[in-house]
Amino acid sequence: MPYNWQHKNWPHFEYDVASFDEQVLHFIMKAGELKGSLAVMPTDQSKEIIAQVLLDEAMKTAEIEGEVMKRLDVMSSIRKNLGLAVAKEAKDKKAIGLSNMLFEVRKTYSDTLTTAHLFKWHEMLMGNHKHISAGVWRSDDAPMQIISGSVSKPIVHFEAPPSKSVAKEMDKFIKWYNKQTSLTSTPPPIIAAIAHLYFESIHPFEDGNGRIGRAIAEKALSQGLNAPLTFSISHAIEYRRSEYYKELGKAQQTLQINEWIKWFIAMLIEAQQRSEKMIQLTIKKTRFFEQYGVLLNERQRKVINRMLEEIPENFEGGMNAKKYISLTGTSKATATRDLQELVELNIFTPVGGGRSTRYELKF
Repeated sequence: MPYNWQHKNWPHFEYDVASFDEQVLHFIMKAGELKGSLAVMPTDQSKEIIAQVLLDEAMKTAEIEGEVMKRLDVMSSIRKNLGLAVAKEAKDKKAIGLSNMLFEVRKTYSDTLTTAHLFKWHEMLMGNHKHISAGVWRSDDAPMQIISGSVSKPIVHFEAPPSKSVAKEMDKFIKWYNKQTSLTSTPPPIIAAIAHLYFESIHPFEDGNGRIGRAIAEKALSQGLNAPLTFSISHAIEYRRSEYYKELGKAQQTLQINEWIKWFIAMLIEAQQRSEKMIQLTIKKTRFFEQYGVLLNERQRKVINRMLEEIPENFEGGMNAKKYISLTGTSKATATRDLQELVELNIFTPVGGGRSTRYELKF
């Protein structure tokens, strides 16, 4: 079966806008609710939410591609970009580059898309990766293939257009993108779904296409909503990674993309739901520390904050003495005493007993 870019009608995708009306309405209403929730929050709280959204996006967009980033470095760079207090300066240049790229996408969301924008994002993202030509279209004569399996039995999932046609294909893509985002006839989530698929099908860079492609989807949504996103696309995609690659692969075999758009919008709605929980959690955290803050020592505050960072996924396995010691650098005796105080304050609930005792937040 030929790939989508090999069809004679490429890149004229076929889809039924009306079939997504219910999903689109849900998405638009939820986007308004999230925007409203942030608007009434104090500035420091809303900035903390945005910092968490960007952290989610950075960590998960890297994780999807199998790249491990240092969470502290990513967060430090994001907080610095947002003008928030930073406990420790970031040192990992790759983490700094990724967070800078995401912040640049957010800052310039309303700008017309240009080749210069894409090259700048790619330079930020891949400029500190050895043996990668950053900020230019790929030029290798070898086929650009997405492959899995062993070296002896490789499975080719997709092959992109040859490098010699990338510049021409990207010119067409950019013109298409700017035309679509300047009109109001097609809803933003549909444009984002198509833009992501279209870009990924061209695969114009030597590496980093997935991360840039998700940034393009974010830009399309932000332009359509006339505001930077308040949720992480990559977090939702990473949660359904196998489905994502399956649906993307299917869509790269045809120009009829109703199924892809339906899946993509459903994923966006899941991302919104997670962000809604995060906002509710931030409000609860504020109230929690207003009530208990003066009763906690710095070690206890640090541990509770660390546990709260993992919600709504929850802090895996709960807290125990060993984790407490690792996070705070304190002695076993002090850790035991601190944990018992948190139980007495009705903040922690002990589960199990003896050496296997763990503690869960009553939150």
